[in-house]
Amino acid sequence: MSQPPAQVKTAITPTRADDYPEWYQQVIKAADLAENSPVRGCMVIKPWGYALWENMQRALDRRFKDTGHVNAYFPLFIPLSFLEKEAAHVEGFAKECAVVTHSRLVAGPDGKLIPASPLDEPLIVRPTSETIIGEMYAKWVQSHRDLPILINQWANVVRWEMRTRLFLRTTEFLWQEGHTAHATEAEAMEETRKMLAVYADFAENHLAVPVIQGEKTAGERFPGAVNTYCIEAMMQDRKALQAGTSHFLGQNFAQSAGIKFLDAQGKQEFAWTTSWGVSTRLIGGVIMAHADDDGLVLPPRLAPTHVVILPVLHKEETRAKVLEYCQKLRAELRATRYADQPLEVELDTRDLRGGDKVWQWVKKGVPLIVEVGPRDMDKDCVFWGRRDKGPKNRTSTPRAEFVAGVAGILEEMQQGLLERARQFRRDNTRVLDTKEDIYAYFTAKTPEKPEIHGGFALAHWNGDPAIEEQLGKDLKVTIRCIPLDTEGELAPVPGTCPFTGQVSPRRVVLAKAY
Repeated sequence: MSQPPAQVKTAITPTRADDYPEWYQQVIKAADLAENSPVRGCMVIKPWGYALWENMQRALDRRFKDTGHVNAYFPLFIPLSFLEKEAAHVEGFAKECAVVTHSRLVAGPDGKLIPASPLDEPLIVRPTSETIIGEMYAKWVQSHRDLPILINQWANVVRWEMRTRLFLRTTEFLWQEGHTAHATEAEAMEETRKMLAVYADFAENHLAVPVIQGEKTAGERFPGAVNTYCIEAMMQDRKALQAGTSHFLGQNFAQSAGIKFLDAQGKQEFAWTTSWGVSTRLIGGVIMAHADDDGLVLPPRLAPTHVVILPVLHKEETRAKVLEYCQKLRAELRATRYADQPLEVELDTRDLRGGDKVWQWVKKGVPLIVEVGPRDMDKDCVFWGRRDKGPKNRTSTPRAEFVAGVAGILEEMQQGLLERARQFRRDNTRVLDTKEDIYAYFTAKTPEKPEIHGGFALAHWNGDPAIEEQLGKDLKVTIRCIPLDTEGELAPVPGTCPFTGQVSPRRVVLAKAY
């Protein structure tokens, strides 16, 4: 009688296939990225996780400045009356607001602190900054010569979430929000689409996460926007992640805030405004797009450390020579460059078992792990492995050859991760033309413990919001976006809506989502 195949041991349990949500939490824990804080729904971002955010900031900030934007900072607190000026905006955020009503604490009769000194007007802890930035722009803009204003701010925001998950959805999170004001509708729309393209470029070429650029339906628009555009990515459980948004606000916020200017003919006009942002949610996206059952896998352009060197120091008599060799190797590697930046190299001399150190770095997702012992040193070689190839796929290479080729290896990894994610999306995207096929695609075969199923469905839709609502109720599926692509499967080819039989201008992307 044949024995069942031995189960492959993994560093992360459960695996993706066994329990994807718990696997995600365990990857974060094993990589030491973040943990829940004492404040409900908030997280503590630990140094390795924050290093990822710092690298995202640097790469995005460079792109923003290259497109003419400058950074500024606006208050955390927003007067309640500011939100009330834009009806759709306040309605969209009302249930998520944290409200400050008092200015100080005093000791109560039982000695416990209680709020005192009620504020004349409640203050909202920033859920987003359109209203307060609009208030300031109204003071700064008088003439068409004062436009455009192209400002970004790096900040934290608070949205009172009921169900939270580290990085993906927390009560407080970090983000950037760009806010611009323009003299013409065309210029503002150009800005909106330009920044969406910046986000898409960053996601694909820095994070190695392929995205679909598209427009949100009316039901999914940012509160108060005329048009909302987004980038949508597929995670390894085949769900969609909205990875960034860019909003064309028309003149709605300019009218509510009073952002007016005299045009070249001396006529008074309202400005046209935009806003756009991405957040620490992108860290969750990188985890779910690339990590495996041994932990985090980092695209080299994002990794805080590109190479970690682990000296093998078993024997005291060779310890000093091995350390000296490793220090020279680190210096040689640091003198090389990758993606126009100096190589980041860590020399791990901690007093831990070699195997424990290897697995700690595997779980953190460092692209290249190098081990050097006395025998390697004697041969002037390094023993190394790539994180994207699995922890046991390691080889010995002459030191000079490794140093000369390290940038090429890293770029091969970067492009390989992007192509792997693209192939995964291709394999899990279906063109569906009937309601029955759509419902079957998004229905689990084992409802009591749903397996990973579905993916992206490209289907026609006639624009009826009632269909969106029904898909949400029946399948927890949303229309992620109306693609902006003009070629391939996403091109705007007319067809028939499978739900109504009516004419549809083009296919949309359907998916379950975070």
